[in-house]
Amino acid sequence: MTHTFSSEMRSSYVSALKTKDLDLLVIGGGITGAGIALDASSRGLSTGLLEMQDFAAGTSSRSTKLVHGGLRYLKQLEVKLVAEVGKERAVVYENAPHVTSPEWMLLPIFKDGTFGKLSTSLGLNVYDRLADVRKGERRHMLSKKETLKREPLLKKEKLKGGGVYVEYRTDDARLTIEVMKEAVRRGAIAINYMKVESFLYEDGRAIGVVMVDQLSGEAHKVFAKKIVNAAGPWVDTLREQDRSKIGKHLRLSKGVHLVMDHSRFPLSQAVYFDTEKDGRMVFAIPRDGKTYIGTTDTYFEGEIANPRMTIADRDYILAAANFMFPSLHLTPNDVESSWTGLRPLIFEEGKGASEVSRKDEVFTSESGLISIAGGKLTGYRKMAERIVDSVCREIGIPVTCQTESITLSGGHVGGIDQFGSFIKEHTREGVSLGLSEAQAYSLSKLYGSNVTKVFAKLRQTKKHAEAFHLPKELLAQLRYGIEEEMVVTPIDFFNRRTGALFFNIDWVIQNKEAVLRYMKAVFEWSEEVTEKYEKELNDEIYYARTPVVSEEPSM
Repeated sequence: MTHTFSSEMRSSYVSALKTKDLDLLVIGGGITGAGIALDASSRGLSTGLLEMQDFAAGTSSRSTKLVHGGLRYLKQLEVKLVAEVGKERAVVYENAPHVTSPEWMLLPIFKDGTFGKLSTSLGLNVYDRLADVRKGERRHMLSKKETLKREPLLKKEKLKGGGVYVEYRTDDARLTIEVMKEAVRRGAIAINYMKVESFLYEDGRAIGVVMVDQLSGEAHKVFAKKIVNAAGPWVDTLREQDRSKIGKHLRLSKGVHLVMDHSRFPLSQAVYFDTEKDGRMVFAIPRDGKTYIGTTDTYFEGEIANPRMTIADRDYILAAANFMFPSLHLTPNDVESSWTGLRPLIFEEGKGASEVSRKDEVFTSESGLISIAGGKLTGYRKMAERIVDSVCREIGIPVTCQTESITLSGGHVGGIDQFGSFIKEHTREGVSLGLSEAQAYSLSKLYGSNVTKVFAKLRQTKKHAEAFHLPKELLAQLRYGIEEEMVVTPIDFFNRRTGALFFNIDWVIQNKEAVLRYMKAVFEWSEEVTEKYEKELNDEIYYARTPVVSEEPSM
């Protein structure tokens, strides 16, 4: 049976979910929920997944976009966590090389800084061994001269040298989407914009949910043998509905990142450094003609769905950048875009946001509801494995986890070693279809092995593109997004499916009206619905560039 993932067929997925006898229902469409759905469906469990917003709309599109081993967790003596997520980086890279790539990270060492030369060398060595880092990617130490050669923008005062080690850069939202698509291909039914309003019980056991369609307003009942709450920042909201929020609970931490054009912040090399203000660690990373830098780490108690960058957040990051790269003299006018995300941390009394452990925790309530909170993007697969192992034990299915060797959607590029030649070959194909080399390369990198489907849409939609005054490659991406990636709204496309809101915001502004017109025609939206989605998109563009006024957050 062919399993589709098209927003034009969304109502049929709702009907299927209502009539299906599910083994497992997952609440939450971020990376954790997607990972659980993939693991469960690959073991043969009948699986459904509900997401209140769009897939990856919360934490999973707003991270530092690194599949990293958590070097700083060595400082917190989280040895087991470092070992697990360090090894998981290699698995994610192998299974999805189109959304993951090695990135050499420079750790500059300063006199009186957080890291000394000896402690850095030892720390990175321990990290390499714990994380089982491949030989060619192990750390090495640099002199002051070598450090400045790698990154000339670094401040020279008190610089003693540096260490370099490998992190893995990713596109967090696309990684989530590719995991979700693979889960759907294996039989899972995943629906976005579907809110769990309440739980259904029988003899005190949670046996289903009432879900409310956020597009139509209709309510439906869905039943399952087991229910997993993987709702990220909303985990405790669902635990409250289940009357099981006892003991440990979440404390949300806000993280902000700023994006600048590479011409204004011409970073040669990703850098991980501590701030002058409070010694927190910050990443500055070059990506696709831009440089992004972050993050803040402040406790958050505002509206969970729409955390915003404040003036204080922006100024904190700019101050950190100007301290470490003093020749830049960055100002608020240099910020092209930004994103703000929430980390669902397990609350620990007396600890600041940046000190709290990133370990995941699982809570099982008397009703049988399983809730998972905390954790990191890098560890999503192991978190899913633990949850699905537990579910399988309870419902008597003896199949073990297989996801370590499952290539994700888009990852069929001949393995890591063949990825470079895959990109070259498909860049040539894109050029033969009338794309520029840059466009063809970008699409090949973004979609991996699925780029052949995007190119097929390119051939099919030429007349439509002209009629709607859309660039042909954009319409091909949009059609692919609607038919195979469950794009429901313009912001789904411009943010979670392409990352353009953050890294190509001018392209979004240039094409937003044509995309809106096209989607209105396809989905037969009313004027009221069209205006709602237009406002949503314009709001996100505005807040990506414009901070809100608020009190100084405590860092």
